[in-house]
Amino acid sequence: MHRHGYKGRKFGRKADQRGALIRGLVSALFIHTSIKTTTARAKEIRPIAEKIITHARRNTLFSRRIVISKLGSAEVARQLIDIIVPQLKRTSGYLRIEPAGSRRGDNAEMSTISFVDPIDLTPKAKNPEPAKTSKPAPKKPAAKKTTPAKTSTKPTTKSAKKKEIKK
Repeated sequence: MHRHGYKGRKFGRKADQRGALIRGLVSALFIHTSIKTTTARAKEIRPIAEKIITHARRNTLFSRRIVISKLGSAEVARQLIDIIVPQLKRTSGYLRIEPAGSRRGDNAEMSTISFVDPIDLTPKAKNPEPAKTSKPAPKKPAAKKTTPAKTSTKPTTKSAKKKEIKK
């Protein structure tokens, strides 16, 4: 049987398992910025991940919802849109696949898939602290001590009020 017209790799899994595998690999790529996997899996997830990054670059509510639906996690989508995408310097071709030898157990070809641009995952502070000056800040005058106001001797609870009335 010929293989014309069949798109994508099966990975020996059913459709829902295959989708979960791809979603997990793409999410791991966005969490760690680089993952080591088999060459076939890396080649399969690269176009999917690049399409998700392209959606994330638009940064509209609609595109955020698409990214969340593709990844299955709002936290990973937030990290992609708010931390990773602003650091990308190119308009396409965000990922690279590099060979990483073969796996010891079954001799499968391994590859590392990572971002072409360097990515720093530490979140940037929106309002950085101002630089410290050598001049100390002026001291505030000490607050005046006040005596507490006299409290009333009238009862506040219902039972205490009834006792007060009986007296």
